[in-house]
Amino acid sequence: MKRTPVLVVGIHAGGVQMLPPTLRERIEAAQVLIGGKRHLAFFPAFTGETIVIAADADFAVARARQGWEAGERVAVLASGDPLWYGFAATLRKALPPEALEIHPAPASFQLAFAALAEPWHDAALLSAHGRPLAAMLPQALAAPKAAILTDPVQTPAVVARALIAAGMSADAPCAVCENLGADNQRVLRMTLAEAAQQEEFAALNVFVVWNPRPRRPRPPGLPDEAFITLAGQITKREIRLLSLAELALSADEVLWDIGAGSGAIAIEAAISQPTACVYAVERRPEFCACIRQNLARLDAPNVQVVEGSAPEACRDLPDPDAVFIGGSGGRLAELVGMAQERLRRGGRLVVNLVTLDSLETLRRLAPEAQVVLAQIGRGKTIQSSLRLEALNPVFIFTWRKANGQ
Repeated sequence: MKRTPVLVVGIHAGGVQMLPPTLRERIEAAQVLIGGKRHLAFFPAFTGETIVIAADADFAVARARQGWEAGERVAVLASGDPLWYGFAATLRKALPPEALEIHPAPASFQLAFAALAEPWHDAALLSAHGRPLAAMLPQALAAPKAAILTDPVQTPAVVARALIAAGMSADAPCAVCENLGADNQRVLRMTLAEAAQQEEFAALNVFVVWNPRPRRPRPPGLPDEAFITLAGQITKREIRLLSLAELALSADEVLWDIGAGSGAIAIEAAISQPTACVYAVERRPEFCACIRQNLARLDAPNVQVVEGSAPEACRDLPDPDAVFIGGSGGRLAELVGMAQERLRRGGRLVVNLVTLDSLETLRRLAPEAQVVLAQIGRGKTIQSSLRLEALNPVFIFTWRKANGQ
């Protein structure tokens, strides 16, 4: 049986009149038409089966696959470029490439920058459409120019307030590009502060922000005195640097710092990778207060403080690429088991230990892990002489999740 590829067609706000006649004819000749309500309304005379893409797109994906396997003519309508935060990306997870024939319209980002007459090869292209703002903010703060898809909940005003709260200048220029490609297209230029105060924007828009002071990576290695802490409970600078090297956090990755204490590991990791998402998990309120003070002083907006006991406090966090455990609250085996399960493929688990009993517990859980004993001596001047002042020895335990696990 000959299978006909699923026809996926992108449409922008200009409507179907922007499509070539041959493509419109193929859509009208389909047996199954899948799309959002707005897209399906462009074909009111369609007589075949129609499927509305709802918030849960599983049914629409399953019907498209079923139609392809049965040799039916299936057409899918989507916004802009369907492979850019679009339904075709979802379809591609269920169908092989030969099962899809994709005809993109200009993406909303392209239309926005065209409306602004603004080059966009250097722009960060981001989405707050149905996605947590926390995942988008670090990238927006690190980019000189960002275009952000919004939605009816996370509007330009909401995004603008979040950017200001995260440290972007309220005077930063921005633009809201509405109804791109339609007859009522409109571009509103303003400052971030003005956008934060204006609630009325068209539902279809792209929010473009020019950041006058984008965040740049800074190497770790702050002195211990840079952090507010209690009773000297902090991962010392030398151990911190070794542990950060083992965590090997990259741009856009997710780090959990469990038992964060003063937040030194979380903050240093975040400063070195401004587009990473870092979660400082700490169960003691007084230490959470220290973390928040350190964040205010050291400018690491991509750190979120999670007050609560792990593993329960980690349940709703995004899966991590790296996990650091500095304090376990007596639940070391439980925390390690959770980290091993939740880490993404290739992820890293780093644990700092000071007792042989804890080390033996970890060796039973992960006998293949790497163990390093760090014994640091800091130079200290006594009159005209120099002596070494020893820090407590620390085991640095590193486990890496294989790509197949």
